[in-house]
Amino acid sequence: MKFTIQDTFTTQLPADQETANTRRQVYEAAYSFVTPRVPSNPAFVHVAEEVAAFLGLSKEATKTDDFLKLVSGSMVYPNTTPYAMAYAGHQFGNWAGQLGDGRAINLFEVIHNNQRFTLQLKGAGATPYSRSADGFAVLRSSIREHLCSEAMCYLGVPTTRSLSLVTTGDKVLRDVLYNGNAAYEDGAVVCRVAPTFIRFGNFQLFAARKDIKNLKALADYTIQYFYPQITISGKEKYLQFYKEVVNRTVEMVLHWQRVGFVHGVMNTDNMSILGLTIDYGPYGWLEDYDPDWTPNTTDAEGRRYRFRNQPDIALWNLVQLGNALYPLIEDIASMEQVLNSYSQQFDSQFPIIQQQKLGLQAEYDAHFQDELTTLLTASETDMTIFYRNLANVLKTDTSEEALAKIILAFYQPDKIVTTLKTSWLNWMELYLEKIKAEVGSDEERKEAMNKVNPKYVLRNYMAQLAIEAAEKQDYSVIDEFYTLLKNPYDEQPQYEKWFAKRPDWARHKVGCSMLSCSS
Repeated sequence: MKFTIQDTFTTQLPADQETANTRRQVYEAAYSFVTPRVPSNPAFVHVAEEVAAFLGLSKEATKTDDFLKLVSGSMVYPNTTPYAMAYAGHQFGNWAGQLGDGRAINLFEVIHNNQRFTLQLKGAGATPYSRSADGFAVLRSSIREHLCSEAMCYLGVPTTRSLSLVTTGDKVLRDVLYNGNAAYEDGAVVCRVAPTFIRFGNFQLFAARKDIKNLKALADYTIQYFYPQITISGKEKYLQFYKEVVNRTVEMVLHWQRVGFVHGVMNTDNMSILGLTIDYGPYGWLEDYDPDWTPNTTDAEGRRYRFRNQPDIALWNLVQLGNALYPLIEDIASMEQVLNSYSQQFDSQFPIIQQQKLGLQAEYDAHFQDELTTLLTASETDMTIFYRNLANVLKTDTSEEALAKIILAFYQPDKIVTTLKTSWLNWMELYLEKIKAEVGSDEERKEAMNKVNPKYVLRNYMAQLAIEAAEKQDYSVIDEFYTLLKNPYDEQPQYEKWFAKRPDWARHKVGCSMLSCSS
């Protein structure tokens, strides 16, 4: 097992001068050196061979004892210095001050095929930023992160990746529902991979402390290595950087809305400076089309991070990033133009995505789309199944025949027949008129729709099944889902059983509907 190491974050940005691993406020530093805790009995659960390959690792290398030691925290790779990043952030809209990598430890940076990747362990022990926490992670949340990171990649959503998942052999005390019923669970470590794990909050920390020197150093570093297309200098350089982050963020959120993904914890410290989906906690998909649904129990009352609100929250977070970058730009008018471009991009791109999901080429019909949203919500509709099966509608169908093709998407089909049938038939009549006016054939429309509407997503109940099996040392369900989710747009008839609505037993089961941030 050999990597081409080229660490830049630790060589170009200031380190915490205190080396003791004690909880504290860290000043004038971008990170603190910290060594992962050695687990008692690490063991493989799953390795993503595709991720290993783009790091330059062979399949054989990922089966070695050295690899297990590395990704479990048992061994520090020669001539590297693991560290935890310092950052701040707004959590649920409130300023939280210093946060930092409380349970994430960055190992080193790898160069392979002229691409840079940082390897990071999540759950490998406490850091100076852990506050009152232990820095560990449990198996259930680690399975969810490992599988979803990879599933999102294959859905075409910008995301961090997950190289491996291992158990530690240690028990971790967690209160799953934050209701005073803590219990011991199996510990685990995920090895996450991304070009960088820098977040909005890294910039917010320096700005809040008026540490302009290090704010500038961090911005210069980020631009040099991750936005090399920015070649201008002066304040325009940082304005262009801000614009690029805005562009990447709007692209990410558009993809979330396209596939029905709800992040659940869109705090500014969970926003990647590269526009990647990061920090998979209480996430979920719209299994019943409720635009006001949030998967996060902590957010149950305010629903700040509900599905329909994600585009606006991303903009709010970008405003906070703008506030942090302001000392480097000092041009409110230009920064407002950049922020305005977010809404302009979203408002122009979102209707196009909606049309693509419906298989329509004609001009966007806002009233028609609003009617659909109303019906999907009133009908308790599985979003994934609805759009996928809508592709089977033919121009020659009657509205009754068309409705029959999507009836499986409804959780209460009898309700549709008795109370909403007329509304659905009217909508279907309009939809049939629209597809009849299209030039393309039924088959061409279906093919196009199936490229943007996935057939398979990682539903929470599926993740829960993988968790329950893994807790019995059965990792075959994880293997099956990993294989399935690598091709989410393909039919894969051997996995047809996973193209199904959430079962009744999972409607209110812990882990299958809403989840807490406990991990």
